[in-house]
Amino acid sequence: MPLPKEPYSTDDVEILDSEPLFRSFFKADKVTLRHRLYQGGWSAPITREIFIRGEAVGVLLYDPVNDLIGLVEQFRIGALQDAHGPWCMEVVAGMVEANESLEEVAWREVEEETDLKPDALEYICEYMASPGGCDERLHVYCARLNLQGAGGVHGLVAEGEDIKLHVMAAAEVFAELYSGRFNNAATMIALQWLQLNRPRLQQQAGGA
Repeated sequence: MPLPKEPYSTDDVEILDSEPLFRSFFKADKVTLRHRLYQGGWSAPITREIFIRGEAVGVLLYDPVNDLIGLVEQFRIGALQDAHGPWCMEVVAGMVEANESLEEVAWREVEEETDLKPDALEYICEYMASPGGCDERLHVYCARLNLQGAGGVHGLVAEGEDIKLHVMAAAEVFAELYSGRFNNAATMIALQWLQLNRPRLQQQAGGA
């Protein structure tokens, strides 16, 4: 059975009022709206707070010749209460700035967070991080590159970044995939994609 078509579009939402709640490193608004209903007509006015993040890019580092995966580790305040602590193992990631293409962000962030340059990028997918209250949209890529000998601490000091690059055998990463150590969606999605596409990437690269 095919997927159902989207019933409505943005045109079927009426913004009645929008009030800025705060403007800092992040932004949030209080929005009052109404929208069309499945059974016809319009909803009563609804008030929601929205966390404004915009678009971001995440990049999984993979060396298909040597079958190595690169992930970065850094402190994340949102994970203060996580069982594994607030230092998270992640894909390289960054926000899309004005007049930047997604590919430009991917290349920039890989260089800033790892001091490496990809040989090629492959688009994986896009998804919304938490559409119930946040507008952030993640674009996920796989970067193919040589990871032998890579590692160390990187990041922009001016932005308070303290980012450690870990390079691990793919088999070891996949063995721990559901251990809870990879506790964020972009990393899980990218690693699950790599599980499916790893043989193809290795064959293309003439690797293991």
